[in-house]
Amino acid sequence: MRFTKLHGLGNDFLVVSPGGADLSSAGELTRRICDRHTGVGADGLIFLTPEKGEPARAGFRVFNADGSEAEISGNGLRCAAAFLASSGAVTSPKVLFRTAAGERPSEVIASKSSLFEVRIGLGAPRLASKDIPFDDGRVHDRIVDYPLSLIHMTFPVTCVSMGNPHCGLFFDHFPSRGEWRGIGAEIESHPFFPNRTNVEFIRVIGRDEIEVLFWERGVGETLASGTGSAAAAVASMLKGLTDRSVKIRTAMGSLKVEWLEGGEVLQTGPAEVVFSGDYPAA
Repeated sequence: MRFTKLHGLGNDFLVVSPGGADLSSAGELTRRICDRHTGVGADGLIFLTPEKGEPARAGFRVFNADGSEAEISGNGLRCAAAFLASSGAVTSPKVLFRTAAGERPSEVIASKSSLFEVRIGLGAPRLASKDIPFDDGRVHDRIVDYPLSLIHMTFPVTCVSMGNPHCGLFFDHFPSRGEWRGIGAEIESHPFFPNRTNVEFIRVIGRDEIEVLFWERGVGETLASGTGSAAAAVASMLKGLTDRSVKIRTAMGSLKVEWLEGGEVLQTGPAEVVFSGDYPAA
């Protein structure tokens, strides 16, 4: 099975070439190939199916490192767009991806060697509890500063869906790495999130900039997250802490998130091709 490794600000993915794998055992294959000790190593595995016609389209399925399938991935979409451009699988800079969360547009707006700058559309955030989903036995139009009780503490959380569930916590100063990793793991599997959740730890720097740490569902700590960055920006905007265009500072660099007045969330950031190789699919 031929694969290409890419990353978006350190959030790394293995993209499988068209027709390069059997999806009947995708979860087990993902666990093996994403293992950082005995496999290639990655946060996730992406299966792409380019489709003929104009505009350029591609089927997109993404699996977390634990073998679970995710609805969508922002960094994964940028990496997929960079893969299609670098491999010559499509000739247009614009590709419309078919994901489990719906169709999502992408555009390669700049490239230099193996590094690509990609803009993606992530759709409108969904805010109602049933759409996240978040289930505490009540119906909520929005989940903003909800007092979420954990084993040893309670945090005010703001939750949104970017096609996948997200839970944001705000801090003036981040907890220690050991503390926030423990909090992230507990919230990921909290019973109020029936599909589990991604968790963002957010520090507001100014009206146009935030810093975020990421705990991803099915992966754990990651250096970045595309939908997580978008969700953190939307949460900050819902709370009135930032404007509608925000720079997201991550461990390995920055990207830009805009929440347009019409509802669409746009994200612009890097994706880099690392290497290609062959892996036994059986």
